[in-house]
Amino acid sequence: MPLQNRVLPTGDIVADPHRGLFTGNRGIIHDPATKTLLNRRWSNPAWLVCVCEFEGRRREVMGGRSWTELFFLDEATAFAAGHRPCFFCRRDDAERFRNYWEEGNGVGRVLARDIDAVLHRERLDRGKKRLYPLTVPLAELPDGAMLQEGTQSHLILQGRALAWSPSGYRATQSPIWGAMLLTPPSTLRALAAGYRPVLHPIAG
Repeated sequence: MPLQNRVLPTGDIVADPHRGLFTGNRGIIHDPATKTLLNRRWSNPAWLVCVCEFEGRRREVMGGRSWTELFFLDEATAFAAGHRPCFFCRRDDAERFRNYWEEGNGVGRVLARDIDAVLHRERLDRGKKRLYPLTVPLAELPDGAMLQEGTQSHLILQGRALAWSPSGYRATQSPIWGAMLLTPPSTLRALAAGYRPVLHPIAG
């Protein structure tokens, strides 16, 4: 039976057998004795996106009192939930993200904790996922942005919307109406400035 460690674009954490391309964490939010989540869904404002393999290290998922291993379909999914690249296992990607984040948000040299502080304000609204109204036409959104329409999440790629699922993406059969933005605004500006998130192969 799969553990409850799969992150949706909405930031919710569910049980699903598909692991996805990335792991990551929000601090320690599980009980290692039962390998189940605690009531809280984060214990640290640094919400990270990490690689699943790093220097040959292997971890027992939810096996100890260390960070809780979460899994994401791809980087766009993690960004929509409010995460950012890890400066330890993904140093080059994290530096690129920071550079584009600075450019897109019109700020000087920032530290990881500065980005985390902004993202923490942007991703939550009284403990729940914060959604944002669209201020530009869908076709003008950068690749990797994600939207929420009712209960369905969508990836934006080359000006069109692809419906998200735990195993990948599929073409959207009908127009998107009344969708809200999932991707935090500061991350959206980093995407617009030029950062290209790693997408699941099915998105292509």
